[in-house]
Amino acid sequence: MDLIARAEAFAREVHARQTRKGEAAEPYITHLEDVAALLVAAAAPVETIAAGWLHDTIEDGHEHGHPVTLHDLAERFGWPVAAIVAEVSDEKAIPKALRKDLQIRHAPRASAAARMVKLADKISNLRAIIASPPVGWEHGRKVEYFGWAARVAVGCRGVAPVLDEAFDRAYREGLRWLAETA
Repeated sequence: MDLIARAEAFAREVHARQTRKGEAAEPYITHLEDVAALLVAAAAPVETIAAGWLHDTIEDGHEHGHPVTLHDLAERFGWPVAAIVAEVSDEKAIPKALRKDLQIRHAPRASAAARMVKLADKISNLRAIIASPPVGWEHGRKVEYFGWAARVAVGCRGVAPVLDEAFDRAYREGLRWLAETA
């Protein structure tokens, strides 16, 4: 089985019982499908697409009741994929505000592959907020998320014009939606 198919299968396994935060509580895998499709559309390298499937496994994935580790990913998919995932993963032990600030500061210095995955992730998240707003998020929190995502995206630009354009579309659509729902 090729690298992308193995990454997809693993992601489907470790996120099988998870749902998104949106009102529709859609299966979490829809987010990973969206990220991978964006990376394919951007003609990303195979390792980057595989990392797109796996980008949330360290933060949120469990296999046989145990958290997925960077070591697990390196053993299964090789260091190039694991390194990309490591670059885009948040350290959950760090307070949320600091994690968000670190994403903004880290993005411009990240590898091209990590910047592609991070930008695809933000595009997918913006689209999801519009389509199925997270339960319990007040309008201000949605506005704050869009602003923060744009600050992260600034540091990810220039690697894949297709992703830059997709982010701009999702962001503009989101701003219209936020204005209409205020």
